[in-house]
Amino acid sequence: MRIGDIEMKEGAALAPMAGITDMPMRLLCFEQGAAWAVSEMLSAKGFLCAPKGTRAMRELLRKSEDEGVLGLQLFGREPDEMREAANQLSDAGFRFIDINMGCPAHKIVSNGEGSALMRTPEKAEKIIAATVKGSKLPVTVKCRAGWDADSVNAVDIARRAEQAGASAVTVHARTRAQMYMGRADWDVIARVKAAVSIPVIGNGDVRSAADFLAMRRETGCDGVAVGRGAQGNPWIFREILAALRGGTCPPPSLEERIGLALRHARMQASYIGERVGVREMRKHVAWYMQGLPGCARLREQINRAQSLGEMEALLRAYAEGMDRTNGEA
Repeated sequence: MRIGDIEMKEGAALAPMAGITDMPMRLLCFEQGAAWAVSEMLSAKGFLCAPKGTRAMRELLRKSEDEGVLGLQLFGREPDEMREAANQLSDAGFRFIDINMGCPAHKIVSNGEGSALMRTPEKAEKIIAATVKGSKLPVTVKCRAGWDADSVNAVDIARRAEQAGASAVTVHARTRAQMYMGRADWDVIARVKAAVSIPVIGNGDVRSAADFLAMRRETGCDGVAVGRGAQGNPWIFREILAALRGGTCPPPSLEERIGLALRHARMQASYIGERVGVREMRKHVAWYMQGLPGCARLREQINRAQSLGEMEALLRAYAEGMDRTNGEA
C-alpha cells in the first residue's frame, strides 16, 4: 500500500491515541513490527499561537530516528489555520499529515473540531483542501462512521476527502455517539472502500491477528490500524506479521510482560521525567497485566506508586508471588 509517495510495510499500523501513543509507546510498537504510526493529535491553532518551545509542544513533536514511517496528526476547525500549520510542520521530520475528524472527546467536539466535523461535510472538505494546499507532505484523513446512527456519512466524507486531494482515509467504524462502546460496524469500512480509489484503512475492534485478517477479508480495506488493541500489547504487531506469513507466535510470557512494562517505564521517565513518567505509566502497567490473576489488586498498588523503584518492586513481588502459587495468585 502506498500513501502518496510512501511505500508502507506489510502489517498493521499503530493508530493515534491522545495521551497514549507518545514516542516511547510508538518505539515499542515499531520494535514489535508496526508498519507505521501516527502521533498524538496536535492543535493547529495551539501550534500557531503557543510558544514553540513549550514542554507540551516539544513532547507532541518529539520523535526518534529509530521510529519507522510516522505521521503527524493535526486537528482544527479553521481551514487557514490548518493550511498554515501543515505548511510549517512539513519540515518537522514526519512523513505525512493526518487530519483528525474522529476524536469524540467533549472538549474537542464542543469546539467544532474532531468528530464534530462529521456534521459539517462541506466545511470538512474545505479543511482537507486547505491542509493539502499548505502541506509539502501527503495528507490523510481519519474519520468516524458518522455522528450517530442516524447520520452515518463516512462514505460522503471519504469522497470529499478524495476530491480535496487526500492520499488516504482511515475509518474508525463507530459513530461519535458510540464513543468507544459497542461494536464497530465494519460494513461502513467496506462501503467506503467501494466508494473511493484512494487507500482505505480500517480501524475498530482489532485485538488479534484473527481480527486483522477478518477485517481485511470482510471489508477489502487496504490497511488496518490498531488502537486500543495495542494498549499493553505491542506484541499484537508481531502476531499480525506472523499470521500474514502463515504462522503463529506465542503470547508474551509473564516475564516478558513485566520486562517490557519496566522498560517502558524507564523510557517514560527519560522522556518526561520520573515523577510525571510514573504517573503516566500507571495506566500502561495496568494494560500490560490485564487478564492475569490478581491484576486488580496489583493495579491498586501500582496506582499508588510514586517512583520507578517502587513500581519495579511491586512488579517483581507480583512475579515472585505467581511463581510460588503456580500462577494462581
